[in-house]
Amino acid sequence: MNGVLAVVLVGLGVGGYFLFFDTGTEPAAAATTRTAAATTRDVTETVTAAGTVQSGYTGAASFSSTGTVATVNVKVGDVVTKGQPLSTLDTSQARLQLTIAQNNVSQAVTNRDDAVAAGKDTDQLDNAVNQAVLARDQAKSTLAGMTLYAPGDGTVTSVGIAVGDKAGSGGTSTSATSTTPTGNFVITDLKNLTLRADVAESDVSKLKAGQTATVTVNALPTQPIQAALTAVDLLPTTANNVVQYGTTLALTSPPANLKPGQSASVSITVAEAQGALAVPAAAVQTVGAVTTVTVLENGAETRRTVELGVRGDQYVQVTSGLAENDQVVLPSVPTGQTGQQNGNRTGLGTGGFGGQGGAGGTGRTGGTGTGPGR
Repeated sequence: MNGVLAVVLVGLGVGGYFLFFDTGTEPAAAATTRTAAATTRDVTETVTAAGTVQSGYTGAASFSSTGTVATVNVKVGDVVTKGQPLSTLDTSQARLQLTIAQNNVSQAVTNRDDAVAAGKDTDQLDNAVNQAVLARDQAKSTLAGMTLYAPGDGTVTSVGIAVGDKAGSGGTSTSATSTTPTGNFVITDLKNLTLRADVAESDVSKLKAGQTATVTVNALPTQPIQAALTAVDLLPTTANNVVQYGTTLALTSPPANLKPGQSASVSITVAEAQGALAVPAAAVQTVGAVTTVTVLENGAETRRTVELGVRGDQYVQVTSGLAENDQVVLPSVPTGQTGQQNGNRTGLGTGGFGGQGGAGGTGRTGGTGTGPGR
C-alpha cells in the first residue's frame, strides 16, 4: 500500500511540475559559427536587366503616288532584297501625262528658239520653258512612284494592299526601336536580331560598348545566347519615378526559332578578375566608406578592414586586408527550429497514470511526443 501511495505522489509531483513550471517556451536554437577560407578564384561582376528581342532592321514602304494597285509581287514570309519591286500601280494615265509634258517641253523650246532667231525678247518664253521642264519632271516622278521597292533586306512581315485597291500618299520609313513602322509593306530583318533592355540608372555608369553578355529567352530557357553590348541610350526613360537607360545588344548565333517580341533577361559582364583573392559576398559588411570582414583566428573573432576590387553576386575580390586561407566568418544560421523542438520530446501528460490525463493534456502543435504524453 505504501508503495502504491509513493508512486501516486511521484506522479502528482511530476504532473504538478509541468503544470506550474513548464511555460512551453523552449531555449533559443543554438547557432554555429560558419567560416569560409579566402581563396584564389575568378570573380565576375554583372549587371542584369529584362528586355525584348527585336529585329535589327524594320522598314515600311508605301506608294507616294496615288492610283489603283495593278500588281502585288510578294506575300508575307517572302525574303526580299533592297530595291526589289514589291508592287505597281496602273501607269496608263501617268504615262500619258508624261508624254504630254515632254511634248510641252519640246514646243516651249521651239518657241523660244524661234524668238531668238527673230531677235525678239525671250523672257516670257524662257519662263515657259522652265515651267514645262518642271511639269515634265513632276510627271516623271509620279510615274516612278507607281512602282514600290523594298527599303531593305529582310522578310515580308506585312502586306496591306491587294490588286484593285486605291493607294498612294505614303512613303518609306525605317525603325530600329520597339515601334513598328506601318505601311503598304513591312520588311523585317529576322536574321540579325538584337535585344533591347532597360538598365537601372545606378548601373548605367558601368556599361560600355563591347562588353559581353548572356541572354536567356523566357520561351527558350535551355538555350542561352551570347551577345555583345552595342549601344547605351544617352537619355533615360522615367516611369513611376523609376529612371532607366535603354541598351542594345547584338545576338551571336541566335537559335532559328527565336522571334522578335519575345521576352528575355540579360546578364552583362562589366568587370572580371582572374586568379583573384576572394571571399563570399555574404562575409563582407560595408558601413559608409569602410568595408570589413570578421576573421576567425585561434578561436577568436577579429574585425578586419579590407579593400575590394571586382564585386560579384556570390564572391568579391579582396585587394588588401586578407591573406589566402584566412578564415572569414559567415552569417550565423540556427541549428534547429523552435517549433520542431516543442513537438518532438518526451512528456508526461494524458494517461500519465490511471488514464486520467495530466496537466498539459491539451497538447501543442508541432509533433507527437514519445512516452505517456503530456
